Formats: sequence, structure tokens, C-alpha cells
Amino acid sequence: MSVQARIWLAASAVLLTAGCAAEVTPVALPPAAPPPVAAAAASSGGACRLLDFGVIAKHTGAHFDVAAAVDRGDTHTCVLRAEAALLPELTLIVTETSIDTSGFTEDVLPRGATKISKLGKVAYRQKLPKTGKAGPGAEVGWLATEGRLAILRWTCPAGTDPAEAEKMAGKLVNLAKAVDTRQL
Repeated sequence: MSVQARIWLAASAVLLTAGCAAEVTPVALPPAAPPPVAAAAASSGGACRLLDFGVIAKHTGAHFDVAAAVDRGDTHTCVLRAEAALLPELTLIVTETSIDTSGFTEDVLPRGATKISKLGKVAYRQKLPKTGKAGPGAEVGWLATEGRLAILRWTCPAGTDPAEAEKMAGKLVNLAKAVDTRQL
């Protein structure tokens, strides 16, 4: 058989078998990657269990998506940031304590801080000066009814107007009231 005949025979066999297939089996594609799921702040443990990204956004207007917690003895800390920026930063520190309201007023209440009502047993708020590469900040501290001392601290980016930090102090008071009702 000649080379041309063999080529023709092979081509005919391929064409015949291709035409004989009744069904085409679809090729399975790998499943699409699931959309990313936002983790809750509470999933980081520690004092983060008292925080919720949605509640924080509601009270402060800021959107955080990264939470980190540390527990050391009776003290639980949580730091929140946005993935895309180092500041602003929100820190919550909660420690078990047996201190009473007079001890809080004498030993914890900072000079120049403003006392707050309707938050825990006794509470304060204050502006914080800028430090290092961070801008001004705000802090709310309170003695909770469950024997906890809590401090909620906001650090603004460098260049933030101190008046903005003062506004944030008021917003932190409302956030602290929401945090105070949660259990660690």
C-alpha cells in the first residue's frame, strides 16, 4: 500500500470515528472559588469577643476588618484596624478587678478627664495628644458592674485635627455603652 493510500485510510478512519460519537461528554471545570467570608472580630478571642465590626461602624463610622487579641493573666486586649491602613486603630483592654468606685476615682481616673454618667459604675473620657507617627486620640475608661475595668482607645492617623479626636471621644462613649452590656 502506498504512502498516500495509508494517509487517506488513516484520515478516513479518524473522520468516521469522529462522526460516530452520539454524545459529547462535557469537560468538568474546577469549581469556582467561594467568595471571601469576612471574619467576625469575636473570632480572634480575648477582648475581641466583646466587639463587632458592624456595631463599631454604626457608632464610629469607621470600618475595620482585622482583629488581633492577646490574653495575659486577667487582662484581655483587642486591637482593630482596617487591612488597608495602619491607622485609625481601636484598642479595647479589659481586666478583672476588685477595685471600687472610690479606688477607680483615685487611682485610674486621669487628671483632666471628663466624668461620664450612665456607663458602668463610674467612667471617664479624654482626648489624647498625638504621639510618634500617630495623630491625636480619644479614650473612654470605665468600671463595669461585673468587676471589670475597661479602656477603649482610638488612635487617629497623623495629621488629624484634634477637634476630630474630640468628636471621636463622644462616639466612643456610645460604643462603650454597647460593649459594656456584652459578656467576655
